[in-house]
Amino acid sequence: MLTHITFDADGLTLAGDLRVAGDGAPAVVLTGPFTGVKEQVTGVYAARLHERGITTLAFDHRGFGQSGGRRAHEDSQGKLADLRAAVGVLAAHPAVDADRIGVVGICLGGGYAVRAAAADPRLRAVAGIAGAYNSPARFAAGDPEGYRRALASFIERWDEELPAVAPGGAPAAMGGDEPYEYYGTDRSRAEHWENRVTHGSLHALMTFDALGAAPLLSATPLLVVHGRKDDYCSPELAEALHEQATGPKRLHWLDAGRHIDLYDAEPYVTQAADETAAFLRSVLHDR
Repeated sequence: MLTHITFDADGLTLAGDLRVAGDGAPAVVLTGPFTGVKEQVTGVYAARLHERGITTLAFDHRGFGQSGGRRAHEDSQGKLADLRAAVGVLAAHPAVDADRIGVVGICLGGGYAVRAAAADPRLRAVAGIAGAYNSPARFAAGDPEGYRRALASFIERWDEELPAVAPGGAPAAMGGDEPYEYYGTDRSRAEHWENRVTHGSLHALMTFDALGAAPLLSATPLLVVHGRKDDYCSPELAEALHEQATGPKRLHWLDAGRHIDLYDAEPYVTQAADETAAFLRSVLHDR
């Protein structure tokens, strides 16, 4: 059963959807794509994992959906604080074993999930699905001055907004036809999603170091599920994350041809959910 809840993070009210699988079942918080809300990709995976015996909490990060905060703005440190608060919600729930909590991230959320797990020992497992494992060092490689010019332009226009997606090659934070095919159509219909984001959000994306968290996971089990071809979240970075992680780890490739295939397309969503649920059950066992 789905229960709508609210909880606090840094004095902000966040809105979430909690699905309890049963007393003592493994539990996860979910974090998802750039600008995404809980009725979209995280909601899809929350429902699928719940069907497979996992308690799930999908929620709107600050600034998006039904949660409070500065609208349409990506706040990297704030989102990590949101995840810490969400873990606290699960840990305090009477049906949840606080020693059996993990985090699942999809798309940009994959990077946040890894960074959250590296910094929060309460998270006993981490899974990334089509994850964006951003690395500023790699972004800047080959053209460090160009990288810095881009950062300067984002700072200069910090509060200005641009569309999250747009058709026909028009300027957008997520450029190209593929993101528009999902967010600009009924595939992603959600009452509280907005097609706008600040330029400051692009600075957050370009400076957020997810890949650097891999060696900090220590013995935390890691699952990486990724499409063999992905023009938006690099398979090479997914492989690098797996290589640099120091604990138990698994890399599972899917024969998807596009990034958004892992948002809502079959058979990829079922394959990803099956793999993730099996991983969570195996590592979040009774202690």
